[in-house]
Amino acid sequence: MGTRTNKLIVTPKLMTLSILFTAVLITSNIVAVKLVEVLGYVLPAAIIIFPLSYIIGDVLTEVYGFRTARRVIWIAFFCNLIAVSVFWLGSLLPPIEPEIGEAYDRILGYTPRLLGASFVAYLGGEFTNAFILSRMKIITRGKWLWSRTIGSTIIGQGIDTLLFISLAFTGTVPPGLLVQIIIVQWFAKVAYEIVATPVTYKTVGYLKRSEGIDAYGDAPPVGSIDRGAPST
Repeated sequence: MGTRTNKLIVTPKLMTLSILFTAVLITSNIVAVKLVEVLGYVLPAAIIIFPLSYIIGDVLTEVYGFRTARRVIWIAFFCNLIAVSVFWLGSLLPPIEPEIGEAYDRILGYTPRLLGASFVAYLGGEFTNAFILSRMKIITRGKWLWSRTIGSTIIGQGIDTLLFISLAFTGTVPPGLLVQIIIVQWFAKVAYEIVATPVTYKTVGYLKRSEGIDAYGDAPPVGSIDRGAPST
């Protein structure tokens, strides 16, 4: 059995997942301004990529543990904050072409209300998703991965969608339409997770074997297995 320490080691695979998680979050916020119609329902274009953040979050929590997932969630949050701040500073600069300036503000300009709703929904949903998955892993003793990924997503995405839509659009959208938007987006995000379950299984299995890590709850920390020690 490998020896365990409290030293945090960032492996190349963990770094890759963290970068992907952050890229998905920032990209989602940019493309979310475009609304699309899917099967008669209006959804933000971010629906094609944002659910990936929950899938990557599931993989991080399942393999590396809640402690590491929590760190990555915070890192992505602050990276997104930097991106939004730069977008805002860019909007303050006078454009040479007014049309380009208007397009820039329309795509990358965030109202304080939308920005606040996005930040609150992200933190509430992602932390809930990671926490529930990590606790379910202990309860199920590491079995039935599908129940953890789907179960945590149902609650996490539900909180994310409820918080964002409610905080961003209450008072500007009729109550009936508001409820419909919440339900449709929540259902679409959960369906995304279900369809991706086979890929999640393969990714988790590969990482557990190659990294030699299978964390439960907050422990062991990432990279806590000493590569130089023999294992059985």
